[in-house]
Amino acid sequence: MVLINITLVMIVLGLLLGFVGAGGSGFIISVLTVVFGYPIHVALGTALAAMFFSSLSGSISHYREGNAVLKTGAIVGLAGAAGAWVSSGWSSFIPEDRLGMLTSIMLFASGLALWLRLILVSRRPTITKENASTQTSGVRYWLYAILIGLVTGMLSGLFGIGSTPFIQLGLMLLLGMSMRYAAGTTMLVIIPIALAGGAGYMKIGYLDLQLLLAVVIGTMSGSYVGAKFTKRVPAVWLKTSMVITPMIGASILWL
Repeated sequence: MVLINITLVMIVLGLLLGFVGAGGSGFIISVLTVVFGYPIHVALGTALAAMFFSSLSGSISHYREGNAVLKTGAIVGLAGAAGAWVSSGWSSFIPEDRLGMLTSIMLFASGLALWLRLILVSRRPTITKENASTQTSGVRYWLYAILIGLVTGMLSGLFGIGSTPFIQLGLMLLLGMSMRYAAGTTMLVIIPIALAGGAGYMKIGYLDLQLLLAVVIGTMSGSYVGAKFTKRVPAVWLKTSMVITPMIGASILWL
């Protein structure tokens, strides 16, 4: 019965996440810990693993639309997977109350990073695919790509968050991508990060497969419907919702 209730709640949550276009791992963590009483470590592992499925479907769509730079996605993603695999084991050494507080802080930081990303997008000119794709070689490119992957992967593995705003900011600021290609490439990056991080939590016994199934069914069902409302509201409402969503999740963790 508890898993059915979780699925129903995740459908409602998925409506919001589909509307704002977010992975929502922070919100999932908050609901599982505060509402349903799951340990924070189990919630982290479940949320991170659930991102694999949502990112997989999203990345296929972006790749078909030509919005993703495959080479960059692979490099950053593999570096991120290494970081997530290592840092997921570190979380077991952090007490639950402290880990919850740190995750909450990271969710607030995600909201601020997303706000910064929106400002950056509004102030810079559109970059064509050709321009976005030229910066895929050279020592600096490889160093930046690996650095972005390692840092964001470690954040994801340790705190169970998707690190989407941080990845996109890194791709835009360090590799010069436009928002369009940063968004699509980020979906590719999250796939190996979520897979490695989820496997890391499973290895240390913090991944509940039945709970994961309930979360995936609920969020993917709800987000499919929620995404249909994205174009039907004023842009300012959508941008505001995108920024405050992770912050609401962070506030719930403080309860």
